[in-house]
Amino acid sequence: MTFDPELLGQPKQELAALLKELRKRAGLSGDRLAKRCDMSQSSISRIENGKTQPSLVDVERILRALGAPAEVVAEVTALARLAGTQWQDIRAMRRKGLDKKQAELAALESSSTELRYFLLSMITGLLSTPEYIQASLAHSPVDTREVVARKLARQEVLRNPAKRFTFILTEQAVRWPLVPPEALAAQIDRLEKLTHVPHIRIGVIPLGGYVPVAALDTFTIYDRTLATVENTMGVLILRDSRDIDAHLELFSQLETFALFGDDARERLSAWSAACGGGRPPASPSGSDGHR
Repeated sequence: MTFDPELLGQPKQELAALLKELRKRAGLSGDRLAKRCDMSQSSISRIENGKTQPSLVDVERILRALGAPAEVVAEVTALARLAGTQWQDIRAMRRKGLDKKQAELAALESSSTELRYFLLSMITGLLSTPEYIQASLAHSPVDTREVVARKLARQEVLRNPAKRFTFILTEQAVRWPLVPPEALAAQIDRLEKLTHVPHIRIGVIPLGGYVPVAALDTFTIYDRTLATVENTMGVLILRDSRDIDAHLELFSQLETFALFGDDARERLSAWSAACGGGRPPASPSGSDGHR
């Protein structure tokens, strides 16, 4: 099956209709198929009506119960993977309004208990000072005043002790000169202060040394149900358990090379102190409201 980012997330109804058609061809009722799959009849019905997004494991169980040939299994499995993946490009987000993306993120953060963030090149909005947030949106072609307000409002979730946050930042993410030196020092100081919050873990991966694992993008994992992968052009949303497990494994590997606690605070203090005067480099385009 050809991969087209614009089609990600769209085949959900196509998958539902195909699974229903395969069941009918096999001469099985929804109840009989459910018994063969060790699933409830209502689960089969919701999947076939497109009300529930089946996992790849569920799809494979259904296909085995139907005795589907190998070529059908390959096609349906590929379709299921596309149906469970969504691409949000930055142009579409701008058209809809970047404040709506902030509302989506707030809902995810509110409904999740354990949140993991790997930050490759910038600091996420949850950890950012107002100056840093404004700088990250400086090159956006749309009005960002509401986006800034919503980003700051989202930070209230960090006060909830029932949630567990783990942030891993590369040295590049911490020290990228998105704001002038004095403002960058204040931003790094905010990170250091947050390391004292019991339910927030902030780790940093310094440059130098030996880190035999690398992530190519910023990513976030919400519990064990959803992961997002972010780059300059947009956000990839992954719901398949295999994709989520792969990112959990990568996060665990990166975690072993990060400094936490007093070691992280010592490094952050040194980076803050290193912010001197002088004219900073031109700011990059920023994340345009993704985070």
